[in-house]
Amino acid sequence: MKIIFAGTPEFAVPSLEACIASGHAVCAVYTQPDRPAGRGRKLTPSPVKTLALAHGLPVFQPESLRPAEAQEALAALGADLMVVAAYGLILPTPVLATPRLGCINVHASLLPRWRGAAPIQRAILAGDATTGVTIMVIEPRLDSGPMLLKRSCSIEPLETAAELYPRLACLGAEALSAALATFEAAPPVPEPQDEALVTYAEKLSKHEALIDWQQPALTLERQVRAFNPWPVAETRLQGQVLRIWRAEALGERPDAAPGTTLTDRKTWDVATGDGVLRLLEVQLAGRRRVPGPDFLNAAPEPAPLGT
Repeated sequence: MKIIFAGTPEFAVPSLEACIASGHAVCAVYTQPDRPAGRGRKLTPSPVKTLALAHGLPVFQPESLRPAEAQEALAALGADLMVVAAYGLILPTPVLATPRLGCINVHASLLPRWRGAAPIQRAILAGDATTGVTIMVIEPRLDSGPMLLKRSCSIEPLETAAELYPRLACLGAEALSAALATFEAAPPVPEPQDEALVTYAEKLSKHEALIDWQQPALTLERQVRAFNPWPVAETRLQGQVLRIWRAEALGERPDAAPGTTLTDRKTWDVATGDGVLRLLEVQLAGRRRVPGPDFLNAAPEPAPLGT
């Protein structure tokens, strides 16, 4: 098959590698335009572009696939299949209809659970014990297409989104390889999603990062894990922003107001609305990340958090 691959961030890199290794012909790679990055705000290629160029693959970087000229350029490639993994641009209906075998997507959840932009983070926030990837046929409605193949994995205790992300990227590549193999004999028959089981993974927003110490410790632990590496859970300490990178919920029942530090300085334990949250790694604005006890030992008598 002639395959067009479309993807942008690190998550998509293993899937592009899987396409290259599949024995099919990757005739083009679509990725988002170079963006400013780093302190110098230098234009930087996406991870997918870097890999594509290393393999001598043609790279296309349109700002949008809506213009007729962009759609004509894609159609001229004569692809049999388009594979998408975290591309970041909407595929208009004419594009979906262009490849002979359609367009498929590597989605980081077990559909129909967690359709949408942030499935990895929303699964952690919800306390899901299991997640995975789905290879699905792309349809105009968001993540609603029928499914070709699924692979599942557990979400480990205290695992952050930053840690789960690369695991699912590799699992997605494995699933994609298996799905591509099924096309060799004949196009596979996809399974429709059960609309009664649909949940949506809304895009993350910065305002969700602020910790409310009235909430249960387990809820706050999930918030910390889900928002690592972005937007990073945060609280206030004497008017300054304190980012919390890692934390663990304890089963204790403190007799103290939420936000109060309960510690002998060997650990940094904070009372919540229900239980205790142990701060494992923190960062004051403009400083480096440090273990919670190290921060506490370098500080004067700790003030209540959230103030």
